Amino acid sequence: MAVDDMTKLFKHELGDLLFAEKTFLKGLKAMAKETSDPTMKQRILEHADETEGHIETLGRAFEAAGLKARATKCDAALGLKEEHDSFKEEEEPTPEMLEAFNLGSGLRVEHYEIAGYRSAITLAKALGFDESASLLAQNLAQEEAMAKFLEANAAGALSKIQTIEQESEMEAAVEPEVSSRSKSRSKSSSRTSSEARA
Repeated sequence: MAVDDMTKLFKHELGDLLFAEKTFLKGLKAMAKETSDPTMKQRILEHADETEGHIETLGRAFEAAGLKARATKCDAALGLKEEHDSFKEEEEPTPEMLEAFNLGSGLRVEHYEIAGYRSAITLAKALGFDESASLLAQNLAQEEAMAKFLEANAAGALSKIQTIEQESEMEAAVEPEVSSRSKSRSKSSSRTSSEARA
């Protein structure tokens, strides 16, 4: 289909958002599993529920404009997903570093969605699709709220991750020392036993 008028462009924008929301929904569920901070995990799961609602709302936005709901392949959404997957596979991060990476990755996703919704709302208003614009604004508000949450809590979450990482490094450094002392005591004990038998 050639996009040769604004209504077709609007349909494309909605399809792009629909594809992106479905892609990011899977990502949110994976991100929740990769998150140890209880507050962050709970908010991610809440946003996954919101995202399911976004998919339904987008369907209604299509209908309000007299259009058939259909997802359009979104290369940007796939790129953001691939960025996460390739980092996880190629860089082999510790669980803590993957969690830290996810904070930035999640924020990039939210800002992409925010830009997409703002663009679609502007088009809807220009075309006189006021009901569609209102529905899209509901989704936009939740995306903006999630972005603000991540921005407000990222520093604290990163600080906790850093503490966990440092504690792990300290434990790793202590273990060889303890093991070395144990071996030393074992050798000393063996010499004493041998001397006693002599």
